[in-house]
Amino acid sequence: MLWSRLEAVVAVSLQALAASAHVAARAPSQMTEGVIDPRELEQRLSPSARIYTTGTTGYDRASVRWSALEAPKAGIIVSVGTEGDVATVVRYANSRNVYFLATNGGHGSLTTLGRFDGGIEIRLNQLNDVDIASDGKTARIGGGALTKRIVDKLWEAGKETVTGACECVSLLGPGLGGGHGWLQGHHGLISDQFLSMNVVLADGGERIINADSELWWAFKGAGHNFGIVTSVVQRIYPLEHRDWAIETFAFSGDKVKEVYEAANQYLVRNGRRNVDIIDWSYWLHDTTLDDEKPVIILYLIQEGHVVNQAYSQPFHDIGPLVVTPLKGSYQNLAKWTLVSEDSPACQKTGASNPRFPIYLRSYNPEALERAYEYFASTTGPQTPFKDSMFIFEGYSHQGVRDVDERSTAFAFRYENILSAPLITYQPAGPSRDEEAAYIGKKLRRILHEGSRRENLHAYVNYAYGSESPAELYGEESWRQSHLRDLKNKFDYMGRFSFYAPIA
Repeated sequence: MLWSRLEAVVAVSLQALAASAHVAARAPSQMTEGVIDPRELEQRLSPSARIYTTGTTGYDRASVRWSALEAPKAGIIVSVGTEGDVATVVRYANSRNVYFLATNGGHGSLTTLGRFDGGIEIRLNQLNDVDIASDGKTARIGGGALTKRIVDKLWEAGKETVTGACECVSLLGPGLGGGHGWLQGHHGLISDQFLSMNVVLADGGERIINADSELWWAFKGAGHNFGIVTSVVQRIYPLEHRDWAIETFAFSGDKVKEVYEAANQYLVRNGRRNVDIIDWSYWLHDTTLDDEKPVIILYLIQEGHVVNQAYSQPFHDIGPLVVTPLKGSYQNLAKWTLVSEDSPACQKTGASNPRFPIYLRSYNPEALERAYEYFASTTGPQTPFKDSMFIFEGYSHQGVRDVDERSTAFAFRYENILSAPLITYQPAGPSRDEEAAYIGKKLRRILHEGSRRENLHAYVNYAYGSESPAELYGEESWRQSHLRDLKNKFDYMGRFSFYAPIA
């Protein structure tokens, strides 16, 4: 192995974890301190594995995350070379009484990740193969494969599947929490495409699980709590639409009510989305359009050469500042919506990026006006939060609703809009973090009150970290009971309790 610096023994202290009872509800008291010998671990791993110790360039590069807020802090990082390496590291960590945490794209931003302090990070980045089966109906995808690699590999073969929208995010990071994507209107969520998985469980055991397995239900919506998926076999489809079109509208902030009234009338009718149109919108600061207040950027996205005028004309009639129509292919969608690999949203700049998600059935224009004014007053150009955004993702939902809502751990199949303020700022201590959290939570509260719904429904992959299990995984008592029963059976020691834990 290549080592830029290797210490003979790395002592890993987990005393901070033991001192805080809320770290992991089932964390055993004996996991307070362990000793890791990198040379000993090296001998057990494949030749292509890499171990990075603190203070080295490799460690610094491997540990950088999209959000700096409450980032996990590993004692050592192991970039595994094979699927079997994952099981080896888990068994080694258990034998040394230290925690472990699997990562792939590094985009999870929950504050619960900050409870991981001193264990072994298992980096899956080398497990990025995308192998299409000879019958062209499935593909085996590595646990560390990122969205752009998957999309491009399938495109070359005339195939497609449901992935997340953002090119720099992995498939399985969002997929284990359900996973929204451009093609979900046709095929369902990312997790709805899974056919089987290679999984490493809490005890280091390797298992192939599928629809006949007891854990299958849990891995399709709450999978972060139950194991490490080293590869997945999932459905792929013939490439149906090579041509895609988008119209991008920019509106001034005084148009909030009109824009979202039109969205309710023409895009979300009677609590259902039209299957053939996708709309996203951002509130963000663009001084070329407004040097004081945030503008509304609305995307209308449709398969084909042009966006249907029946959808676009009502927004033209409102009076946008700018309208930009474009046509291209499915591969252009991420660039058009500012989530491509080279977009600012994909860069790891050292900023803190907490999100505060809430699902909505429809827009409440009056609540959105209140939220806009508060967002404008707290994230202006002279504030530390000037790079913040408010995100509204309106995917088509037919394929998602076609799946029985009781058949998977993902609980929110009948929601129409995924919204979240993203409060971006450079770290400046606890008071800055608290201010950002206050802003984000208040914005979410305004929308929740406007929804006139008792329970908050939040997308686990965008979660802040303070949400309850019921808010992330569904409030039905049978759901919560089933999750707890499975957790007690398969991870009673709480090894997987750092990413949106269920208890």
